[in-house]
Amino acid sequence: MLDTFPTAVPATASRLHTPIFPMILLNRYILALFLRHLGVIMAGFISLYLLIDFFEKIDNFLEKGKSFAMIATFFTASIPSIIDLMSPVCILLAGVVTLGVLNHSNELIALKACGIPLRRITRPIIGAGLACTLLFLAMVQVVLPKTVSLTNEIWNKEVRGKVPLGIYRNGRYYYRGHEGFYSFARPKPQQNRFNHFSYTIWNDQYRADTLIAAESASWDQGIWTLFNGQVQRAGANQRMTTEIFTERRFNFAETPDDFFVPAYRSMELSLVQLYQETRHARSEDEHTRALTNFYGRISYTLLGLPLLLLGLPLLLAVYRAWGRDLSLAIPVSCGMAFVCWGAYTTLQSLAKAGYVPPLMSAICIHLVVGGVGYFLLLREDR
Repeated sequence: MLDTFPTAVPATASRLHTPIFPMILLNRYILALFLRHLGVIMAGFISLYLLIDFFEKIDNFLEKGKSFAMIATFFTASIPSIIDLMSPVCILLAGVVTLGVLNHSNELIALKACGIPLRRITRPIIGAGLACTLLFLAMVQVVLPKTVSLTNEIWNKEVRGKVPLGIYRNGRYYYRGHEGFYSFARPKPQQNRFNHFSYTIWNDQYRADTLIAAESASWDQGIWTLFNGQVQRAGANQRMTTEIFTERRFNFAETPDDFFVPAYRSMELSLVQLYQETRHARSEDEHTRALTNFYGRISYTLLGLPLLLLGLPLLLAVYRAWGRDLSLAIPVSCGMAFVCWGAYTTLQSLAKAGYVPPLMSAICIHLVVGGVGYFLLLREDR
């Protein structure tokens, strides 16, 4: 009597005949795992960040005698900024932990033994990562500018007592001084050089009494020097007299240090406002900086997806090399995220300096990391 053995079903055939309903249940199960881990990881990072920030700044609030309500408002309004800062790492770690749990409990091995490829197993993780990324991008557009503006106002005005003297709109700074009103472009804030400089003095009837405009200006040792400009003064019957100059010195009351703009001022602008700044830039440097800020804001929020694509196959490679231990996989993933973040910030700095095109600096890391991750993910199914 001959023994009969079940005929092995080819992997490709089993993939083609995978029942739909069990796959729906599998998607829901993996999706629930990912969202649960994402929530826990995000809550952990937010709590840790707030705790450190609280102990660093609470003395400043108490010295100024600020109320508990203001303190609570400040730290609550800081949460969207923390989410924006940590979202790429949180998406990466949530995907790594989810796949690691499946592998640790042998569920991943069982699913692959049933002929389900890894790219199909990770589809809910990648899909959820994409959805969360788009949600974070919407938050950057709608919520983040308002909360950053609120925290900047509380910290700079209420706590530090340093009130901004003006605003920044469409690539230009506008400041109200003690005697006049300043308007200029400042491509490099760390330098005391200004483009398209103007200074206006108004009389009691709110009419322009003196208008000074120049192509550029510089400040050095208490002296303002303007280049290629003109001075217009109102005379009798409000008739303006014009005096043109090539180079002239002025003793304006304000210095560049008085032109205070809160830190992270660009974070107060939405994506639409950042794009509008690219349209209103008056010089090549301003246009480059505005494009870099616009592309950089979007690309940073989208950075979590390519990190996730690379982190998933990297987790399995770590498991094969050192065993199924998340305590090793998580530091490796964090190290990878840190390297990518360092490369990203370096490219952004090079783009603002004009050495790299703004669009290239925004998508380079995404293309390289995402492409390598997708290749390794496909390689796992071979």
